[in-house]
Amino acid sequence: MNRLVSALLVLIIPFAPAQAYWEYGHETVARIAETNISVKARGAVQRLLRAAPLLGTPKCPLRNISDVSVWADCIKGDRVRWGYTNSWHYQNVDICKPFDLKSACADGNCVSAQIDRHVALLKNRTLPAHVRLEALAFLVHFVGDLHQPLHAGDHEDRGGNDLKANYGVMPGYNLHSVWDGLLADRALSAAPAIVRRFPVDEAAAMAAGTTRDWSEENWIISRDIAYRRAIDGDPCGPKPLTPVTIDEADVAASRAALRRQVERGGLRLARLLENALN
Repeated sequence: MNRLVSALLVLIIPFAPAQAYWEYGHETVARIAETNISVKARGAVQRLLRAAPLLGTPKCPLRNISDVSVWADCIKGDRVRWGYTNSWHYQNVDICKPFDLKSACADGNCVSAQIDRHVALLKNRTLPAHVRLEALAFLVHFVGDLHQPLHAGDHEDRGGNDLKANYGVMPGYNLHSVWDGLLADRALSAAPAIVRRFPVDEAAAMAAGTTRDWSEENWIISRDIAYRRAIDGDPCGPKPLTPVTIDEADVAASRAALRRQVERGGLRLARLLENALN
């Protein structure tokens, strides 16, 4: 009976959600990176994973790259020990003002600054293995976060968390959750397979730039696609008083951008890992 109900829902609700970005999207970024680094760098990752017991997070294991990609979200459940890391996952740069990363990253408490910080920690081979493993886990996760555009731009609404949204006929969401999960699942599960070995020249071009460049790129996508599609063409107009509706046309217009950012995130992460580990 459960299988029958599930099959019927697939037929009548084309917007049905699956895994959220925090899991599916992050794992995809990590797997693209793993596929595009050298054998030597993959071996270095495997050696660092042996230090996982020293981190003391048995409920948030670190057995493989998929575990690594979601560890930083998993540990947020322990607010006493890890609560200080919450602001590291995003940067609220207003899409309706000139791009200003500095004011959004006071004291380094934003996602782009933490990417740079954890690259430096991962590179430092004088540090204990478990310290470098922690840096690896934060780095893998934060590169994924930065390439979800609503972690890079907002309009005084916590990256779309305060902008209520219907996903097709399904109510009760917000713009952030649509991009985090519902839209991400459709974009990343569509053919052709997104996890693949990229040609060297293509990978180098997509991986170019700095964390500031990547921040501005995703901020622009947040403004010009995510918010613009949600608020009928004017992302800086009056805030809607009722939930916006993300319809099939919005999905079609947004899906390619989200998929492209996950590819870029994976290849940029591959570049950072290769430089730090090889």
